[in-house]
Amino acid sequence: MDQLAYSVVLRTPSTEEYLHLRAVAGLSPFSEEAARKGLPGTVISALVLHEGSAVGMGRLIGDGGCFFQVVDIAVHPEHQGRGLGKMIMKAIMGHIESELPASAYVSLIADVPANKLYEQFGFKETAPRSLGMAYRVVR
Repeated sequence: MDQLAYSVVLRTPSTEEYLHLRAVAGLSPFSEEAARKGLPGTVISALVLHEGSAVGMGRLIGDGGCFFQVVDIAVHPEHQGRGLGKMIMKAIMGHIESELPASAYVSLIADVPANKLYEQFGFKETAPRSLGMAYRVVR
């Protein structure tokens, strides 16, 4: 794993970077309109760059005080298995630990086996006390 070939920058991805990384990483698609409206709600974002191009990303979204969610952890398949997800999470966790109020609640929805990555950063399953639920708008 040659992490020296990669750099992490704290900036929100462009709409194009965002849609591209979600698509190549196999995450559910969003429209360009949804991405344009949603990206400004980013609290902090970590992008992994390789030769000037974004090959990984992750975002923290939230209300600014009480509730936050880690979303969009995505790494281009050609760059997976090199610790980039961990680099992204370290950057996001640095912000969480230094900038969020002590009582803030940070959640995420983890796909298996990515849950193992999040456990390394202190995230725990909430079941059976609570279960994650989702509703997808479809028109």
